[in-house]
Amino acid sequence: MKLKYALPLASFLLVVSLLLAYVLLNNQEPVLARPSDFFVGIDVAYDNIQDIKSLIDEVNPYTNLFLLGSTGISHDPAKLDELCQYLYEKDMYFIVYDHDTEHLHSLLDAQNKWGDKFIGLEYEDEIGGCQLDICDWHPIREADNCSDAANQFVQITNDFLNTSHPGSTAKPSDFHLFTADYAVYKFIYKAGYDVVLAEYGWNYSRQLNVALCRGAAAVQNKEWGVIITWTYTEPPYIESGAELYKDLVNAYENGAHYILIFDTNREYTASILKQEHFDALKEFCKYIHANPRKTVPTSERVAFVLPKDYGYGFRGPKDRVWGLWDAGEFELDTSMNLSYWLGQYQKNLDIIYEDDIESNVTYREYVFWNTTL
Repeated sequence: MKLKYALPLASFLLVVSLLLAYVLLNNQEPVLARPSDFFVGIDVAYDNIQDIKSLIDEVNPYTNLFLLGSTGISHDPAKLDELCQYLYEKDMYFIVYDHDTEHLHSLLDAQNKWGDKFIGLEYEDEIGGCQLDICDWHPIREADNCSDAANQFVQITNDFLNTSHPGSTAKPSDFHLFTADYAVYKFIYKAGYDVVLAEYGWNYSRQLNVALCRGAAAVQNKEWGVIITWTYTEPPYIESGAELYKDLVNAYENGAHYILIFDTNREYTASILKQEHFDALKEFCKYIHANPRKTVPTSERVAFVLPKDYGYGFRGPKDRVWGLWDAGEFELDTSMNLSYWLGQYQKNLDIIYEDDIESNVTYREYVFWNTTL
């Protein structure tokens, strides 16, 4: 072949190969890099082994975290071992859920067996929320004032996390501890939890719960995250794929280190995720690749400062203080003040407490609960 024909042909082939590569890359399923500076995945709260494996296979390319959230798994050593091994072989990180100490001994060798892929234990959930809503079990029965309530909550919960089952040495505090909640995040951290997942669900304000949880984590040098829970009490339970995508992006842009999607029906027997939710996760994976996170440091954020030990839920005029005292004019004024500053600063606002100002964390500005608007 003469040179004058060879050069145009080589150029043509180069262009074709580049176009082909572009087409292939843009039609490939998104893949989440491992390891990551943050974790995103599914919290499965049912115990069907085959269904869970199928779900793992589905989400494996575009997530990197799985929470085995059913005691039907954690209380069955054979099932637990099988699924943990399956996740390990898929190069996925995982958390195991439990709510009593009887079976914790089966996790003691997890770190040696699965290395850093086993990242912790989710132990009990919504202790703070149950205190506010006075569920069947809540730490505080009565208190003299907010400081008494806060001290009791921290001490009783800490004792709960440092108790082992008779005949066993394993206790929750032996593990990297996770929990999900929607209230009094600071005091949950103080009681001994390492990671609190703020709940995105129902009609709760996303940004309010981020500000409370992120602020509590910042001043105590802890990790925080988000778990996207139910929106409805009946099928389909979970929000649409489009709304899920918005929540994923919101949590990511706010700096959440962990993002999980709660997956189960009311009977804890089956998945509620549809193709639209998987598509949302895939689109979110693309968003992550296209938008490297630039979290605003505390030195550039604003802190809204609450009174010391003030255990109010901020869910509305009928919420209570530590579940023991009705809301009054003070709660209304504080809520309106906080709402104003959330509107002003959005993602750049954390909520802390008066005694947190003495921590090593410095904010750009402090706005106190009684600041005149």
